[in-house]
Amino acid sequence: MTELLSPAGNLEKLKVASLYGADAVYCGGQQFGLRAASDNFSLQELEEGIAFAHAHGTKVYVVLNAFLHDSDLNELPGFVEDIESLGVDAVIVSDSGVVEVVKNRSKLPIHLSTQASCLNRYSAQLWKKHGVSRVVLGREVSIQEAAEIKKSTGLEVEIFIHGSMCMAYSGNCVISNYTQGRDSNRGGCAHSCRFEYSLDSQDYEKKNAYFMSSKDLQGIRFLKDCVDLGIDSLKVEGRMKTHHYVGTISKVYSEALQFYREHGHFLSEQMLHWESELAKVSGRDGGAWNMTAEAAGDSIFNKRETNEESHNLAGVVQQVFDNEIVIEVRKAFDRHDKLELIPFKGDIQNLSLSRILSLNGLDIERTNPGTLVRIPFSGTAAAMNIIRIENRL
Repeated sequence: MTELLSPAGNLEKLKVASLYGADAVYCGGQQFGLRAASDNFSLQELEEGIAFAHAHGTKVYVVLNAFLHDSDLNELPGFVEDIESLGVDAVIVSDSGVVEVVKNRSKLPIHLSTQASCLNRYSAQLWKKHGVSRVVLGREVSIQEAAEIKKSTGLEVEIFIHGSMCMAYSGNCVISNYTQGRDSNRGGCAHSCRFEYSLDSQDYEKKNAYFMSSKDLQGIRFLKDCVDLGIDSLKVEGRMKTHHYVGTISKVYSEALQFYREHGHFLSEQMLHWESELAKVSGRDGGAWNMTAEAAGDSIFNKRETNEESHNLAGVVQQVFDNEIVIEVRKAFDRHDKLELIPFKGDIQNLSLSRILSLNGLDIERTNPGTLVRIPFSGTAAAMNIIRIENRL
């Protein structure tokens, strides 16, 4: 069965991804990963997260995908032993030296990170000899090529299905080293490819452009091909993205995969609904890009990044009573705003804001982030349901 693998930038996002349908999540510890700016997990948080995920049928993979120097390796063996004792399901590794440490100090399954830029069967066969059980193929590989690599090697294959793309070979980039003094291959990517640059050449008219910025990947229309060709895991990018993103993407893709398993096809109306849901989370223009054919010039996102989104996270359900819910407010709202509750399964539910109450029953005109409020509600809700707000135009 094809697995949906969602990002977990912190403990709460891990729980959100698991509850909204992810079959597995990937997360990082305080060291050895490529998202230094993410919240990441202490060992105590990993222990709690793994217990929660396993209780909900979700696997947990820990990233050890930075390219390490000898000075970085002193604490790695102990960390590997610690996470194995906590019940981690696999580790995601890019460095051959780290592969050897994991093999020597644990029995953890090893997934080869996309950072290793594995793009062909010979590379995959080599990594298999070194003990890798799954290859996370580079974003440059098509669905068909991934299937052929799986068939010829016997390895599990994982490809990206949704999220940000990288203009470099699967993240092997040194632009932010040059522009910011931050090493993207050791967790410090400054996303310098998203900046505006001036093109100044004898061959071209001088102009400013975002010529290195890529549009996002959105592969939901090709789920049928992924399942039919036996792709083992479909990965969603975004450990640094919001709870709203993690919950929405996990819900949409898990529902779509389940629909196809049950019906063997996609109804156009249902596909349009899923695509409309995906459009409500932050992101650039999307497309399938390398999944079906080599990405071309139309994959460039040649305009300034904005924070304009149709919807944002307004809050998270904390408690559910007979005729009301208690919400932890994440973004201020008032009775004139349009709020929606996203259940773990089923249809989105509109929230009527006829009244907003404080915990002691006082009427509130406008909420404040970080507070708890009560809202009358007669639908179906559960703790940790996401409440989103439609932004006013």
